[in-house]
Amino acid sequence: MRVVFGMVLILGIALAGFAVYLANGYVNSYRVALAKAKNSEGIATVDVYVATKRMNYGDKLEKDAVRVVKFPRASVPEGTFLQAGGAAPYHKPWDELDEATQDKLRENPQPGVHPRRDGMKITEIRDLFPENGEERYVLRAIEKGEAILATKVTEPGQDAGITSRLDRGQRAFAIKVDVASGVSGFLRPGDRVDVYWTGRVASYGEEGGRNSTDVTKLIETGVKLIAVDQSAYGDKTANTIARTVTVSAKPQQVAALAQAQSTGRLSLALVGSGDTSVVGPVEVDQMSLLGLEAPVAEKIVEVEKAQVCTIRTRKGAEMVEIAIPCTN
Repeated sequence: MRVVFGMVLILGIALAGFAVYLANGYVNSYRVALAKAKNSEGIATVDVYVATKRMNYGDKLEKDAVRVVKFPRASVPEGTFLQAGGAAPYHKPWDELDEATQDKLRENPQPGVHPRRDGMKITEIRDLFPENGEERYVLRAIEKGEAILATKVTEPGQDAGITSRLDRGQRAFAIKVDVASGVSGFLRPGDRVDVYWTGRVASYGEEGGRNSTDVTKLIETGVKLIAVDQSAYGDKTANTIARTVTVSAKPQQVAALAQAQSTGRLSLALVGSGDTSVVGPVEVDQMSLLGLEAPVAEKIVEVEKAQVCTIRTRKGAEMVEIAIPCTN
């Protein structure tokens, strides 16, 4: 009996020791994991402004329309407004600037604007809500929960009208279009288009004769659209057939487009968003379209007749002409 009791006691002590061993190992592994979590570096975050509701083009940016959230610092999009002030630097392509502004920035860089090979980097951006109370307006649709970007709102005190989309030295010009010339309603503000002119051109021959032929010619390339009909809001999902489009152009280009529109018909060709190719002169008339050569006018050459000298003599009742060498 005592032997059985002793065996049971020894077995119980062994089981208790094994249980203590397992529990001790579990606690130790938990402590190690907790220590690693405390000692490891956490994800660096930064406070950014995000929208609390959807905002469309032209809406005034109110303080109650945004809130501050923590965002991973390494994943902050370019141009995001930070609560600490200003916004993260962002890149602006050259094709959004006119040539005069490009040259000026290359020669005399402005504070906070650094020219780059394909554009410029903007580093100094004013606070989302300046202390002087100047208001900002929405330039492009902002969804609920989306970070507020410098490229989607106006500068403080600037209106969201069409003038806010014009770069320095640029003018707004309207072009009449229809379903064919307007690319079937696929045009959106911000797109770039090539402008083709179709009309009748007069030509003059060598002898002063006047001819005319129909010609289609590329007159402007990469022109930026800033509005379609009366809308400068470029995030529409439905296609609409526009009657007019407004482009941003230099004064000389405006004069050329006005002359072309009054003397012929303008057609637009949509340029790809990433297309940076340079297009050379393009001109097509009916003859080149069909692969024909212009007819060459037949020239009539008059051959000078040889001079013949004769004398007349009478033989009886008949008058006879006899050829003789000409002396003069």
